[in-house]
Amino acid sequence: MGLTAAQLAIAVVAVFAGATVQGSIGFGMNLVAVPVVALIDPTALPATLVLAGLPVSTLMVRREHHAIDRPGVGWILVGRLPGTVLGAWAVTVASRGALSVLLGASVLVAVAMTSLGRPVPITATTSTAAGFASGTMGTAAAIGGPPLALLYQHRDGETMRSTLAASFLLGTALSITMLAITGALTWRHVRLALALTPGIAAGVALSTRLAATIDATWLRPAVLAFAGLTGVVAILNGLL
Repeated sequence: MGLTAAQLAIAVVAVFAGATVQGSIGFGMNLVAVPVVALIDPTALPATLVLAGLPVSTLMVRREHHAIDRPGVGWILVGRLPGTVLGAWAVTVASRGALSVLLGASVLVAVAMTSLGRPVPITATTSTAAGFASGTMGTAAAIGGPPLALLYQHRDGETMRSTLAASFLLGTALSITMLAITGALTWRHVRLALALTPGIAAGVALSTRLAATIDATWLRPAVLAFAGLTGVVAILNGLL
Protein backbone atom coordinates (compact mmCIF):
# COMPACT_ATOMS: atom_id res chain seq x y z
CA MET A 1 0.00 0.00 0.00
CA GLY A 2 3.03 2.26 -0.16
CA LEU A 3 3.30 2.68 3.62
CA THR A 4 5.86 1.35 6.07
CA ALA A 5 4.70 -0.70 9.03
CA ALA A 6 5.36 2.27 11.32
CA GLN A 7 3.33 4.65 9.13
CA LEU A 8 0.44 2.22 8.97
CA ALA A 9 0.53 1.79 12.76
CA ILE A 10 0.36 5.58 13.24
CA ALA A 11 -2.58 5.80 10.85
CA VAL A 12 -4.40 3.03 12.73
CA VAL A 13 -3.85 4.86 16.03
CA ALA A 14 -5.16 8.09 14.46
CA VAL A 15 -8.38 6.51 13.23
CA PHE A 16 -8.75 4.71 16.56
CA ALA A 17 -8.66 8.07 18.36
CA GLY A 18 -10.98 9.62 15.79
CA ALA A 19 -13.47 6.76 15.97
CA THR A 20 -13.45 7.01 19.77
CA VAL A 21 -14.38 10.69 19.56
CA GLN A 22 -17.04 10.18 16.90
CA GLY A 23 -18.52 7.18 18.67
CA SER A 24 -18.75 9.21 21.87
CA ILE A 25 -20.26 12.51 20.67
CA GLY A 26 -21.47 11.78 17.12
CA PHE A 27 -18.82 13.43 14.94
CA GLY A 28 -15.15 14.42 14.91
CA MET A 29 -13.24 11.50 13.38
CA ASN A 30 -11.88 13.51 10.47
CA LEU A 31 -10.83 16.35 12.76
CA VAL A 32 -8.51 13.89 14.51
CA ALA A 33 -7.50 11.56 11.68
CA VAL A 34 -7.16 13.79 8.60
CA PRO A 35 -4.13 15.84 9.80
CA VAL A 36 -2.23 12.68 10.73
CA VAL A 37 -3.02 10.81 7.51
CA ALA A 38 -2.20 13.94 5.48
CA LEU A 39 1.30 13.99 6.96
CA ILE A 40 1.85 10.28 6.33
CA ASP A 41 0.35 10.02 2.84
CA PRO A 42 -1.52 12.99 1.30
CA THR A 43 -2.54 10.86 -1.70
CA ALA A 44 -4.69 8.72 0.61
CA LEU A 45 -7.06 11.65 1.07
CA PRO A 46 -9.92 12.09 0.82
CA ALA A 47 -10.93 8.68 -0.50
CA THR A 48 -9.40 6.52 2.25
CA LEU A 49 -11.07 8.35 5.12
CA VAL A 50 -14.34 8.66 3.22
CA LEU A 51 -14.30 4.87 2.97
CA ALA A 52 -13.30 4.62 6.64
CA GLY A 53 -16.44 6.54 7.51
CA LEU A 54 -18.59 3.61 6.41
CA PRO A 55 -17.63 1.16 9.18
CA VAL A 56 -17.74 3.92 11.81
CA SER A 57 -21.28 4.95 10.87
CA THR A 58 -22.40 1.35 10.36
CA LEU A 59 -21.22 0.28 13.83
CA MET A 60 -22.82 3.34 15.44
CA VAL A 61 -26.14 2.79 13.68
CA ARG A 62 -26.12 -0.86 14.72
CA ARG A 63 -25.34 0.08 18.32
CA GLU A 64 -28.05 2.72 18.76
CA HIS A 65 -30.45 2.15 15.87
CA HIS A 66 -33.44 2.24 18.22
CA ALA A 67 -32.86 5.96 18.89
CA ILE A 68 -32.57 7.21 15.28
CA ASP A 69 -34.76 10.20 14.45
CA ARG A 70 -35.93 8.70 11.16
CA PRO A 71 -38.00 11.67 9.95
CA GLY A 72 -35.04 13.91 10.76
CA VAL A 73 -32.68 11.74 8.70
CA GLY A 74 -35.06 11.93 5.76
CA TRP A 75 -35.18 15.72 5.82
CA ILE A 76 -31.42 15.96 6.36
CA LEU A 77 -30.87 13.94 3.18
CA VAL A 78 -33.33 16.15 1.27
CA GLY A 79 -31.06 19.09 2.09
CA ARG A 80 -27.78 17.21 1.75
CA LEU A 81 -28.20 16.37 -1.94
CA PRO A 82 -28.37 19.97 -3.24
CA GLY A 83 -25.83 21.00 -0.61
CA THR A 84 -23.37 18.46 -1.98
CA VAL A 85 -23.88 19.82 -5.49
CA LEU A 86 -23.34 23.40 -4.29
CA GLY A 87 -20.18 22.40 -2.42
CA ALA A 88 -18.79 20.67 -5.51
CA TRP A 89 -19.56 23.75 -7.61
CA ALA A 90 -17.97 26.07 -5.03
CA VAL A 91 -14.73 24.07 -5.19
CA THR A 92 -14.53 24.71 -8.94
CA VAL A 93 -14.96 28.50 -8.68
CA ALA A 94 -13.15 29.38 -5.46
CA SER A 95 -9.86 28.44 -3.87
CA ARG A 96 -9.82 25.73 -1.22
CA GLY A 97 -8.16 28.17 1.19
CA ALA A 98 -10.84 30.83 0.83
CA LEU A 99 -13.62 28.27 1.19
CA SER A 100 -12.03 26.75 4.27
CA VAL A 101 -11.74 30.15 5.96
CA LEU A 102 -15.30 31.15 5.05
CA LEU A 103 -16.89 27.90 6.18
CA GLY A 104 -14.74 27.69 9.31
CA ALA A 105 -15.88 31.19 10.27
CA SER A 106 -19.48 30.15 9.61
CA VAL A 107 -19.09 27.23 12.01
CA LEU A 108 -17.74 29.54 14.74
CA VAL A 109 -20.66 31.94 14.26
CA ALA A 110 -23.10 29.03 14.47
CA VAL A 111 -21.41 27.75 17.66
CA ALA A 112 -21.67 31.20 19.26
CA MET A 113 -25.31 31.63 18.25
CA THR A 114 -26.43 28.19 19.45
CA SER A 115 -24.48 28.34 22.70
CA LEU A 116 -25.89 31.74 23.68
CA GLY A 117 -29.34 31.55 22.14
CA ARG A 118 -32.42 29.40 22.60
CA PRO A 119 -32.47 25.79 21.34
CA VAL A 120 -33.31 25.48 17.64
CA PRO A 121 -36.43 23.34 17.17
CA ILE A 122 -35.90 20.21 15.07
CA THR A 123 -38.41 20.53 12.25
CA ALA A 124 -38.53 19.61 8.57
CA THR A 125 -37.22 23.11 7.75
CA THR A 126 -34.34 23.16 10.21
CA SER A 127 -33.35 19.56 9.42
CA THR A 128 -33.30 20.29 5.68
CA ALA A 129 -31.27 23.46 6.27
CA ALA A 130 -28.78 21.58 8.46
CA GLY A 131 -28.50 18.84 5.83
CA PHE A 132 -27.88 21.45 3.15
CA ALA A 133 -25.17 23.12 5.24
CA SER A 134 -23.62 19.74 6.06
CA GLY A 135 -23.52 18.71 2.41
CA THR A 136 -22.03 22.02 1.31
CA MET A 137 -19.43 22.21 4.06
CA GLY A 138 -18.56 18.53 3.91
CA THR A 139 -17.92 18.65 0.17
CA ALA A 140 -16.14 22.00 0.08
CA ALA A 141 -14.05 21.80 3.24
CA ALA A 142 -14.56 18.37 4.88
CA ILE A 143 -16.39 19.86 7.90
CA GLY A 144 -19.86 18.40 7.47
CA GLY A 145 -20.46 17.29 11.07
CA PRO A 146 -20.96 20.56 13.00
CA PRO A 147 -24.24 21.73 11.37
CA LEU A 148 -25.99 18.47 12.31
CA ALA A 149 -24.38 18.23 15.74
CA LEU A 150 -25.39 21.80 16.61
CA LEU A 151 -28.99 21.08 15.57
CA TYR A 152 -29.18 17.99 17.82
CA GLN A 153 -27.05 19.27 20.72
CA HIS A 154 -30.05 19.49 23.08
CA ARG A 155 -31.27 15.96 22.37
CA ASP A 156 -30.10 12.92 24.30
CA GLY A 157 -26.79 11.36 23.31
CA GLU A 158 -28.22 8.21 21.76
CA THR A 159 -30.54 10.16 19.48
CA MET A 160 -27.85 12.59 18.39
CA ARG A 161 -25.19 9.96 17.72
CA SER A 162 -27.46 7.51 15.92
CA THR A 163 -29.17 10.17 13.80
CA LEU A 164 -25.87 11.71 12.74
CA ALA A 165 -24.46 8.24 12.04
CA ALA A 166 -27.42 7.31 9.83
CA SER A 167 -27.12 10.61 7.96
CA PHE A 168 -23.36 10.15 7.53
CA LEU A 169 -23.81 6.56 6.38
CA LEU A 170 -26.10 7.51 3.52
CA GLY A 171 -24.12 10.66 2.74
CA THR A 172 -20.86 8.69 2.67
CA ALA A 173 -22.35 6.24 0.19
CA LEU A 174 -23.16 9.20 -2.06
CA SER A 175 -19.63 10.59 -1.68
CA ILE A 176 -18.05 7.22 -2.51
CA THR A 177 -20.18 7.00 -5.64
CA MET A 178 -19.04 10.47 -6.70
CA LEU A 179 -15.38 9.64 -6.02
CA ALA A 180 -15.65 6.43 -8.04
CA ILE A 181 -17.28 8.22 -10.97
CA THR A 182 -14.56 10.89 -11.04
CA GLY A 183 -11.74 8.34 -10.74
CA ALA A 184 -10.59 9.64 -7.35
CA LEU A 185 -11.20 6.25 -5.73
CA THR A 186 -8.78 3.38 -6.44
CA TRP A 187 -8.23 -0.12 -5.11
CA ARG A 188 -5.26 1.21 -3.14
CA HIS A 189 -7.64 3.43 -1.18
CA VAL A 190 -9.89 0.44 -0.56
CA ARG A 191 -7.02 -1.72 0.71
CA LEU A 192 -5.75 1.05 3.00
CA ALA A 193 -9.22 1.66 4.41
CA LEU A 194 -9.57 -2.06 5.14
CA ALA A 195 -6.21 -2.00 6.92
CA LEU A 196 -7.49 0.79 9.17
CA THR A 197 -10.66 -1.08 10.11
CA PRO A 198 -9.28 -2.71 13.31
CA GLY A 199 -8.50 0.73 14.73
CA ILE A 200 -11.98 1.92 13.82
CA ALA A 201 -13.69 -1.06 15.45
CA ALA A 202 -11.62 -0.68 18.60
CA GLY A 203 -12.39 3.05 18.79
CA VAL A 204 -16.14 2.55 18.47
CA ALA A 205 -15.98 -0.23 21.08
CA LEU A 206 -14.17 2.07 23.52
CA SER A 207 -16.65 4.86 22.84
CA THR A 208 -19.48 2.58 23.94
CA ARG A 209 -18.01 2.65 27.44
CA LEU A 210 -17.31 6.39 27.37
CA ALA A 211 -20.66 7.50 25.93
CA ALA A 212 -22.68 7.00 29.12
CA THR A 213 -20.27 9.12 31.14
CA ILE A 214 -20.18 11.85 28.50
CA ASP A 215 -23.96 11.85 28.11
CA ALA A 216 -24.44 12.51 31.81
CA THR A 217 -22.74 15.91 31.99
CA TRP A 218 -20.35 16.54 29.11
CA LEU A 219 -22.21 15.91 25.85
CA ARG A 220 -23.29 19.44 24.94
CA PRO A 221 -20.01 21.09 26.05
CA ALA A 222 -18.09 18.46 24.08
CA VAL A 223 -20.21 19.06 20.96
CA LEU A 224 -19.72 22.83 21.18
CA ALA A 225 -16.00 22.47 21.87
CA PHE A 226 -15.35 20.09 18.97
CA ALA A 227 -17.51 22.12 16.59
CA GLY A 228 -15.60 25.25 17.55
CA LEU A 229 -12.27 23.45 17.19
CA THR A 230 -13.33 22.24 13.74
CA GLY A 231 -14.03 25.83 12.71
CA VAL A 232 -10.66 27.04 14.03
CA VAL A 233 -8.77 24.24 12.26
CA ALA A 234 -10.60 24.99 9.01
CA ILE A 235 -9.65 28.67 9.22
CA LEU A 236 -6.01 27.84 9.99
CA ASN A 237 -5.89 25.36 7.10
CA GLY A 238 -7.26 28.02 4.78
CA LEU A 239 -4.79 30.67 5.91
CA LEU A 240 -1.76 28.37 5.90
